[in-house]
Amino acid sequence: MPITSKHILISRQDNIGDVILTLPMAARLKQLNPGVRITLLCRAYAAEVVRYCDDIDDVVEIETIENDLPGYLKQSDIDTVILAQPDRALAIAAFRAGIRHRIGNARQKIYQLIYCNRRVRFSKGLSEHHESQINFEFLRPYGDKHIPERAEIPSFYHFSIPQDEASNALLAPHAFNLILHAKSNGHGREWPIESYLALAQELRGQPGVHVWLTGSPKEGEWLKENAPELVGLPNVSNVCGTQTLAQLTCFIRQADGLIASGTGPLHLSAAIGQRTLGLFPPTRPMHPGRWAAIGKRASNLCLAEAGCVGCSARDKVTCDCMRAITPQAVMEVLRGWIEEKQAAGS
Repeated sequence: MPITSKHILISRQDNIGDVILTLPMAARLKQLNPGVRITLLCRAYAAEVVRYCDDIDDVVEIETIENDLPGYLKQSDIDTVILAQPDRALAIAAFRAGIRHRIGNARQKIYQLIYCNRRVRFSKGLSEHHESQINFEFLRPYGDKHIPERAEIPSFYHFSIPQDEASNALLAPHAFNLILHAKSNGHGREWPIESYLALAQELRGQPGVHVWLTGSPKEGEWLKENAPELVGLPNVSNVCGTQTLAQLTCFIRQADGLIASGTGPLHLSAAIGQRTLGLFPPTRPMHPGRWAAIGKRASNLCLAEAGCVGCSARDKVTCDCMRAITPQAVMEVLRGWIEEKQAAGS
């Protein structure tokens, strides 16, 4: 029998991109359970952006409840827990708290077979679906077996992002503001920094175009030390480490486009409807088939086939497959963005 829920806790405590790609599932849950309340359990650093999502009613930071998960669940009116990411402690806590519906992927961990009573079974590694599509597998207990096509995913994103005056002050002097999120904190195969430099140098010939380098404080220091020529260009500003995640979200929303490899801000930018270009290698599991930027104005560049020896090595920062994505190819996309803005006046 298909289940219904009144208050669902979705747990996704990993990286920003993974959290963002879970949100379409939440929107679908609202359709399946009219009037349902959805709480998302995540890490504190991701909570800021989740609070901008209209389909999430409450955000709980794991750091605030991890010492007493059963106590938190018992005092709540949560009737369903979805383990969108394996979590032994939460699975046991939900069982002990008597949560009515405990949904988990029994193929991932044995403890989910034991403690979850509404089990789904699927393999991410064998799937041909995008990460955002795979998450819809958790909705099978609701009788919903439909996996949306990629073209449908953007319609499941709903955000209310305020205007940020500090961002306006930075962006207003320029006709076109381009964000380059050059580093990935080790979460994706990166486009070479030399390619970002060549792109920024090419953009010096585009009147009114300004480049903003975003990232963590550590990534900002890396850029200063390893890419001083890029940081020193007159059309480039390094704002790494100067913004909270909430401020960065507003900054991305108010800019004109973002380019990055497979990292959280890439998926954030695509989800909120910004012009977004993702740069990827063709090798599983890093390929765009699983991790492409998906949004109303998102596109991706990738070689058709792996073009270098050892491309599958996960610890590589970059590779020949990424080097083969030329600044000229990226520039062609950018010219389209600039022309689009000029034509629309926005």
